[in-house]
Amino acid sequence: MAKEKAPEVNAVVVRYEGARDYLVSVYNELKKVTWPSRQQLLAYTGVVIFTVIVFGMILWLFDSGLAILLDKLFVAFGKAGAAN
Repeated sequence: MAKEKAPEVNAVVVRYEGARDYLVSVYNELKKVTWPSRQQLLAYTGVVIFTVIVFGMILWLFDSGLAILLDKLFVAFGKAGAAN
């Protein structure tokens, strides 16, 4: 007995249907999301911006302190300083 070949399915159709199913399920999930109000969104955005600025300043202070410390070490051990 010869094996019968399954009919070939067009790969483009399969990909289209898969993408469509995915996007439909994403849309359905997004309908379930509780979105913040405009006031909440502005408050959260302010918190994020404030936090980024504070952490940026902390990192800048550590970086500047390390640069000064390394410069002093290089000068103390006879190497050319970064400022020279």
